[in-house]
Amino acid sequence: MTASSILLQSDLLPEALNISFKLGPALLVIGMLGLFLTIGFVFRVADTDDMWVAGRSIGNVENGMAIGANWMSAASYLGMAASIALAGFYGLVFVVGWTTGYFILLIFLAAQLRRFGKYTAPDFVGDRFNSDTARAIAAVTTFLIGFVYAIGQAKGMALVGLYIFGNYGGLIPGLDGYQVMVVAMMVVTVGYLTLSGMLGATKNQAVQYVILILAFVVGLFVVGYTNGYSTVLPQLEYGALISQLGSEFSEPFSGSSYYLWVATTFSLIVGTCGLPHVLVRFYTVESERTARWSTVWGLFFICILYWSAPAFAAFGTDLYSQNVGATYGDPGMTGAASEVIVVLAAQLSGLPSWFVGIVAAGGIAAAIATVAGLFIAGSSAISHDIYTNIINEDATQRQQILVGRLSIVALGALTTLAALNPASSIAALVGYAFSLAGSVLFPMFFLGMWWENANRQGALAGMTTGLTLWSIPMINQIVPTYIGSVEAPLSAGLATWMPAIGSALITLPIVFVVTIAVSMATDEPSLETKRIVRQCHSPEPMGQQETAEDVVADGGEDVATDGGRAMDDAGADGGRAVDDAAAEGDRTDDATTEEER
Repeated sequence: MTASSILLQSDLLPEALNISFKLGPALLVIGMLGLFLTIGFVFRVADTDDMWVAGRSIGNVENGMAIGANWMSAASYLGMAASIALAGFYGLVFVVGWTTGYFILLIFLAAQLRRFGKYTAPDFVGDRFNSDTARAIAAVTTFLIGFVYAIGQAKGMALVGLYIFGNYGGLIPGLDGYQVMVVAMMVVTVGYLTLSGMLGATKNQAVQYVILILAFVVGLFVVGYTNGYSTVLPQLEYGALISQLGSEFSEPFSGSSYYLWVATTFSLIVGTCGLPHVLVRFYTVESERTARWSTVWGLFFICILYWSAPAFAAFGTDLYSQNVGATYGDPGMTGAASEVIVVLAAQLSGLPSWFVGIVAAGGIAAAIATVAGLFIAGSSAISHDIYTNIINEDATQRQQILVGRLSIVALGALTTLAALNPASSIAALVGYAFSLAGSVLFPMFFLGMWWENANRQGALAGMTTGLTLWSIPMINQIVPTYIGSVEAPLSAGLATWMPAIGSALITLPIVFVVTIAVSMATDEPSLETKRIVRQCHSPEPMGQQETAEDVVADGGEDVATDGGRAMDDAGADGGRAVDDAAAEGDRTDDATTEEER
């Protein structure tokens, strides 16, 4: 970032938004942030298990709420409605892509990843492909995803913070009000994360989910009712408005191409299945059954907001047209205003400032919850996967936690700098992270879990290819925005056919082909690795805290796959059948406990 870019960014201040200090909303948000810090302190980490996987102690509903909060970032709370407000039904690309991705995650990866049983996403890649180099590439990719994804969250927090706390431009020399708010919000977020780790973050995310979903849904109902748009079901009643909002809203491809929509949707789908901060949630539970049910609960909680976002966008668009100016055309609604359309709709409805403050607080809770997941995943990649597994295998727990906390601070500093002058909208910034996850990590998770012949050489070739290909559109479209003398994109043709937000449509098939071809041309993985992969798909349930590696080490793979030979094997091994039967009894008890939970 050049020095000249860290100047007043008036175009980042949303028009029509009442930017001033408001005592009630400020006390509300300060109280909310204080609650997050308190929860983080109460559930502060004691060891690395708590730091990275919450001691594998989280239940399915609580984990589902954490998944929901983890997922529903500023991009969902603010960016999705913004995208629909500016692009109409075209903006539903995010709803379609993210929801579809979760179904694939539920069917193909959630329970299987829990059976594999590691600490982090790079941990899976490193152990599945028996390669520290693959682990390092996955760790760097995880850190990079956290960085790119969090830029959008910082932007969302700052825009909402402007409404609540006002414009303090110049408080920090050279920074405008938006940029000062970026710094303030990131300092608070990094502060509570360095204290709480995954355990405190998960407890906080459950609380954050309740705050954000109530703020969003109650805000929608009140805005719809007070303006006469809806009565009891605004998620359906907003349809009566569509004919008044213009063709830009109702005709999804009037201003954008089919190809870009398909490419973006595809990237969002596969990116959903490759995001480390989402996948790591399956390691925080005690069993595969809890992992699967966590996903179902998470999908339910997420759908509540996704079903409501189009209605909020429609109400906000109509209110903007009535009270501020034409939404479409020249000059039309700015990107900055659209990013806070949820808050703006509540304000333009003439609702009390304390109520608008509640809606705004939900946006901050959404952004902080997602940043928590991203930063924990990114710091664990550095501390656990690179520092402990590669650099210092004898690291004490204290050293690992220290490196993890320093990684969170570093990630926070980088994110803050990049968010001072963001290159795109909140939703687009998040989309770049999805393209990266879909290009590099998803192919490794899918092939590593579903094709036992995928090997180290194939993984290294595939990940390197994915990372390189993802970088090309980013250099073409995004990097020039941080260089004042260069106009973006460098190549219009490349931006059309390989857009940064949808690049996985091109990169993913290539990475699959490269990984498969190299794997077939080189030696197969070890028999032990293949047995672990098979165990991940075994119909036999595993005990709580048990992993596929544990089962294979005990010779349990045959129990799962030979259709009854286990009894003979047990009879021949001097009575292990008794132990197996006892273990099965324990599993039954576990299942009963799970049902009761």
